[in-house]
Amino acid sequence: MRHLPLAMMAGFFALLSLTACAPEVGSDEWCAELKKTPQGDWTVDEVTNYAKFCLLK
Repeated sequence: MRHLPLAMMAGFFALLSLTACAPEVGSDEWCAELKKTPQGDWTVDEVTNYAKFCLLK
């Protein structure tokens, strides 16, 4: 039980490090990355954000 908080903190920092590498939604990097992804794999939010930030700039 004493190691549970340490394990939780390690898991949190691992998750944080994975999400920190993703480009910000709407950025040029995000638009380019999404363009490389097959459109059939896009979520509804990604389609909406792509139209909003990448097509209607």
